[in-house]
Amino acid sequence: MQGPEADLHLLAEAAAEAGQIAMRFWRQDPVTWDKGGGAGPVTEADLAVNDALQAGLMGARPDYGWLSEESEADPSRQDARRCFIIDPIDGTRAFIDGQEGFSHSLAVAEGERIIAAVVHLPVLDLTYTAFAQGPALLNGQPIAPTDCDIQGARVLTYRAVSDLHHWRGPVPTFRREFRSSLAWRLCLAAEGRFDAALSLRAAWEWDIAAGSLIAERAGAQATDRRGHPMRFNSTRAQVDGLVVAGPRLHRQMLDALA
Repeated sequence: MQGPEADLHLLAEAAAEAGQIAMRFWRQDPVTWDKGGGAGPVTEADLAVNDALQAGLMGARPDYGWLSEESEADPSRQDARRCFIIDPIDGTRAFIDGQEGFSHSLAVAEGERIIAAVVHLPVLDLTYTAFAQGPALLNGQPIAPTDCDIQGARVLTYRAVSDLHHWRGPVPTFRREFRSSLAWRLCLAAEGRFDAALSLRAAWEWDIAAGSLIAERAGAQATDRRGHPMRFNSTRAQVDGLVVAGPRLHRQMLDALA
């Protein structure tokens, strides 16, 4: 079986191809429809990228499992020693709107842990990478999170996080911002452009698998909302929220959350 570094190389090549495919549809009025059931929109670009990734990655690693937002669920993935966890286009609404901040999120899980990860933003020419025991890189350069306190921290999250019932006491006075791609939010915290990424809602594994490893290898703490390690390739394919930040801020957030 190939090692994590070889898997990372495979993911990086696949992510670059995904970006080329997505760019053919971006700002070209792609066919779009709603998946229903609150699952949000999807475009012909999402499916084109998904098909190319599945063909290329599974062709190279036919013994791996496959979990993707745009593929039918396959329970047999949990029997495989390793599993691809893929979001073909993370931030589909941003993609539809012609915004630049969508990404391709590609990861490999071994058991419950992520061992190789790529988050690629083709319009912005940003590629975040990491593999188990290796560094987290942005376009080949090492990244690291900030080391700050919760008061005044710059947190990537959504408005409802500031509701009083989520906190033990007064809501901390952090500065809230938002990016459509959840995978990118984790990477932005990993590289220190923001201090943290926070969600108190269940998160789909394909949105956060790659970003979680990139954050961890950068030196951040990446856990669920209760401080437990994130576990992947689960039956539900969801994680109970997320807190991603440098160690000091991560600890303060967990202490402050209800």
